[in-house]
Amino acid sequence: MKKTINNKILIALNIILVGNLILVACKKEFLQIQPTGQLTEEVLSSKKGLEGLLIGAYGMLGGRGNYFGGASNWTNGSIQGGDANKGTNAGDFNDINPIQRFETTPTSRVVADRWGPLYEGISRCNATLRILGTSTDATLTDADKKRISAEARFLRGHYYFELKKSYNNVPYVDESLSSDEAVKVPNTADIWPNIEADFQYAFDNLPETQSAAGRANKWAAAAYLGKTYLYEKKYQDAKNMFNQVISSGKTASGAAYGLMDNYAQLFNAEFDNNKESIFAVQAAANTGSTNNANPDFVLNFPYNTGPAGPGNCCGFFQPSFELVNSFRTDANGLPLLDGSYNNAANEVKTDQGLLSSAAFTPDAGNLDPRLDHSVGRRGIPYLDWGAFPGYDWIRDQAYAGPYAPKKYIYYKSQEGTLTDGSSWTRGYGAMNYVIIRFADVLLMQAECEIELGNLEAARALVNQVRARAANPATWVKDSGGANAANYVIGLYNTPWTSADAARSAVRFERKLELSGEGHRFFDLVRWGIADATLDAYLQYEGSKLPVALGGSSFTANKNEYYPIPQTQIDRQGADVLHQNPGY
Repeated sequence: MKKTINNKILIALNIILVGNLILVACKKEFLQIQPTGQLTEEVLSSKKGLEGLLIGAYGMLGGRGNYFGGASNWTNGSIQGGDANKGTNAGDFNDINPIQRFETTPTSRVVADRWGPLYEGISRCNATLRILGTSTDATLTDADKKRISAEARFLRGHYYFELKKSYNNVPYVDESLSSDEAVKVPNTADIWPNIEADFQYAFDNLPETQSAAGRANKWAAAAYLGKTYLYEKKYQDAKNMFNQVISSGKTASGAAYGLMDNYAQLFNAEFDNNKESIFAVQAAANTGSTNNANPDFVLNFPYNTGPAGPGNCCGFFQPSFELVNSFRTDANGLPLLDGSYNNAANEVKTDQGLLSSAAFTPDAGNLDPRLDHSVGRRGIPYLDWGAFPGYDWIRDQAYAGPYAPKKYIYYKSQEGTLTDGSSWTRGYGAMNYVIIRFADVLLMQAECEIELGNLEAARALVNQVRARAANPATWVKDSGGANAANYVIGLYNTPWTSADAARSAVRFERKLELSGEGHRFFDLVRWGIADATLDAYLQYEGSKLPVALGGSSFTANKNEYYPIPQTQIDRQGADVLHQNPGY
């Protein structure tokens, strides 16, 4: 069940950061009276104040209600990567329409709304580090200073990592710069070394376990440092970090990291902070503020009368035809790595164009069982809400297709306990978003092994992930207890002898295992295959959804990154911030 320690941390965040903390200890002398409603540096430099600042830095992980600044990257990573389209209809939140068509401009709301929260997170980290460096609080031990600085630098590394992979060319500002100096830092230097340094410091100084599940520990830093090295193609360095997480890493409770037995539990709030969760955005419901819940997914529930309804909300983030087809398997239960899953003979049968009252029989072909833990499709049980009805839970099938997201959706039995209904929608849930999980680390390690020539080691790692998915006891069942579809999944039992074939297998495994979790676009860019992959996706998906995606295309050497927000260039000057190529 949800953790009480983290709930208290989240509540403290609202008290401290919204400005409701009133200073009550004032001097009698008139000129020395502290202003009410403000936090002075004297207060913040205390141990309690520094812990509050640090919690504030954690508070930006979910974007604080901004749909594009949070770590889940459902727009930036999944929609741009072809896992899903915007969903809903053409007019609702149409700022996202150009994103999925790769027609983004520097004046885009999405581009600006991603930049702002990430730099706000950095600002909070820098404030924590700066004030920590001048604190004279005698109750602040050396161990406290070491941990607080390491957590702040870990978080700063995360925010800069997100900026780097979204914009590439960004200014690096640390705690040593004044506000006047910070606005004059150009975006011309490579910031990978700075990100490395922050995660390395965190790895060297964070404890192996923490008292609260949401706090970064040594192993979260190791995983993130390894991921940084992987993006830089420093495969041996990345492998060294991942090895430590796999062989020695421990959760907050001291248990070894590992794969959960049941894939579905990874996205269920009742199992948050499990052994597969290496670092996650914490969420809690019914704390007195929906800010403590998970606002990142609040739009991404089926439309109309299902979860988050009634109230006609919201229908965003609908999985793509192409993604669903990717779960087709052959007679041996292996994916169709040759791309034939999109051929007419292999496409997954859909109810596109059919009313919910019309008869429909779901696809009878071989499917990877992770499909029905990831995507809501007609006739298949949708968690504990009953069979997914199709059309009645889709706002505009012709615009966005027949599917709904299924990961990070709350269960009907959790309504009112692990969801917060005090706001405009019941979709404020208590489910954490996991930024790095153990399966992700295994697959990143597999990539390193391939590039270092260890193909069989890579095969073993991929098979670990597939073996979990192959457990029949965890497959989705119909109301009679039988498998809800024809699930066929197998392991790679033939030795891998081709590096190119091994790369294809690992990359496709990431697509299946991590679908809808915000990784796909960034993976395609770092692999150097975004152009070809996304043009093929847009052509195929555009034939299914011509209004949403027809005629769209990906422009190489441009669309790999967002433009620098024009508002930022206008404020700081074109001589300071240089626009990305192609915009």
